Amino acid sequence: MASTTTTTTEALILASINAPLELRRARLSGPRDDEVLVKIHATGICHNDLSCMDGVLGITTPAVLGHEGAGVVLATGVDVTHIVPGDKVLLSINHCQRCDNCTSGHPNYCAEGMPRNFGGRRPSDGSTPISLLDNDDEGKKKTPTPCFGNFFGQSSFARHAIVNRSCVVKVATNTNLALFAPLGCGISTGVGSVLNTLNVGQGSSLAVFGTGSVGLAAIMAGKMRKARVIVAVDLNQARLEMARKLGATHLVHGGDEDVLLRVRQACPQGVAYAVDCTGNPKVIETMMDCLATRGRAAQVGIPTPDKTVPINILQHLLNGREYVGCAGGDCVTSEMLPFLMQQQKAGNFPLEDIVSYYEVKDYAQAFEDARSGKVVKAVLKWT
Repeated sequence: MASTTTTTTEALILASINAPLELRRARLSGPRDDEVLVKIHATGICHNDLSCMDGVLGITTPAVLGHEGAGVVLATGVDVTHIVPGDKVLLSINHCQRCDNCTSGHPNYCAEGMPRNFGGRRPSDGSTPISLLDNDDEGKKKTPTPCFGNFFGQSSFARHAIVNRSCVVKVATNTNLALFAPLGCGISTGVGSVLNTLNVGQGSSLAVFGTGSVGLAAIMAGKMRKARVIVAVDLNQARLEMARKLGATHLVHGGDEDVLLRVRQACPQGVAYAVDCTGNPKVIETMMDCLATRGRAAQVGIPTPDKTVPINILQHLLNGREYVGCAGGDCVTSEMLPFLMQQQKAGNFPLEDIVSYYEVKDYAQAFEDARSGKVVKAVLKWT
């Protein structure tokens, strides 16, 4: 049963692909039985958001994006039992909680993952929780315009969000929501690629291609696993220095004439594990060539849908190499997010070193800095 109570809020509206965001008035429907109304305190800006804004990942407009939200619960649907109003929560992926992958601990591969996270509507009936409020040229209120919403079950680039219960992870009342908001997607993806998908072992070697927030999270995870050699590869020298601070033992500039040779200088037999966070086919080819015999590589960076990578099948076979996809770090977020919070508190996961905060009034600067690479992880603060 749908609640008839609506909420008027402000949201960052993408009016059309490649258009600048606008902070505008919007209306939220009340939470359905399996939904939660959350007052958003902070939202991380993720590469997936930028890819949708640029049209790399297909959406319709007007749209409200945002999928690394954190806030306080204001109301819950009747079927929501694990949280109550007043609870602090972090938000992550939307998943059905019923299919084989969800019930076996792999919710990032949910059978309904695409429509739930990228469909822009509730899968149950095609409705959207959020509509744009506007006036006509004479100042009269227009009929609310339905938006592409429900992005990752939350659309948290807003002061309030209607959130699917599967997205919600309860945290302690003293949690720094702005600091930990980014755990919901990019950060947990990087960590999970190392801890879950690759299961990097102590004393082994790891190469990370691309040192944005996802790649730097992978490097921190490699250090947590006590990898003996961690090679960071990037075109940005400042990011490489940050990678060194966070645990990389060797730095390779992506513009070097022979990146493969540089990686092999660090690991003459090749690296046991590698992660690509760029989605660039040429970089992925180089990553594959860097693998040792029986080496394993994980694909995390998202390319455009038409991109492919050639693989020398015979060499792949003879060397026993593996190249696997990694969605969302293959995380169970109700377990991974609290784990990372504990690791940060213990000093093993210095998330604070890569997060930069922006008041929502400065949202344009936040997105500009995120795109340019001036900051590693931009977080919008709504309160």
